[in-house]
Amino acid sequence: MTATNIDPDLAAVRATYDLVAADYADLLRDNLAGKPADRAMLHLFADLVLAGEFGPVGDIGCGPGRITPHLAGLGLDVFGVDLSPGMIEVARREHPHLRFEVGTMTDLQLETHSLAGALGWYSLIHLPDHLVPVALAEFRRVIRPGGYLMLAFQNGEQIRHIDSAYGHELSLNLYRRTVDDFLPWLTEAGFAVFSSTVVAAVSWEKEAQAYVIARALE
Repeated sequence: MTATNIDPDLAAVRATYDLVAADYADLLRDNLAGKPADRAMLHLFADLVLAGEFGPVGDIGCGPGRITPHLAGLGLDVFGVDLSPGMIEVARREHPHLRFEVGTMTDLQLETHSLAGALGWYSLIHLPDHLVPVALAEFRRVIRPGGYLMLAFQNGEQIRHIDSAYGHELSLNLYRRTVDDFLPWLTEAGFAVFSSTVVAAVSWEKEAQAYVIARALE
């Protein structure tokens, strides 16, 4: 799989994550251990997928692969895809027993209906509005009817711009959205929402976090 058709809006995102890949991985490597809500939602997603027809699951926008092995430990046949070659290099080095490929969620090089499920774990937060329906349509194309999509994102209504992170100077937009923002996009793409959860900001998270699980319709 190769990221052959990168939208111009995503070129800077790819360059930024290539730059910060190693430091990003070091900072967030054990992050999931302190996130009980994250683990609970991932467990629910895995249970739903495993209750259906068994098949591969794509961790789309996997970064350095920090969630992919967790899903594998929950019993899923999972692989990772990310826009950033630098992130994929880190993921392959740190998790050599799993498969990771360079690719873009707006043009997935995967067969139609080839997945039992897909995860978009904080990976749509850099997409401007006009690209979100494109990505969700691609998720629907590759997920077989009855399969599940899970999205996680910061719950909000603004665009946050950052110019430094992970020990680097950079320029990156973070699009905060609400569950209600995603509902019409998911419906249009051919999904039915199974559950939506918003977890209030707590000591280890400065912002509320949202999790949506949707089922691909026939």
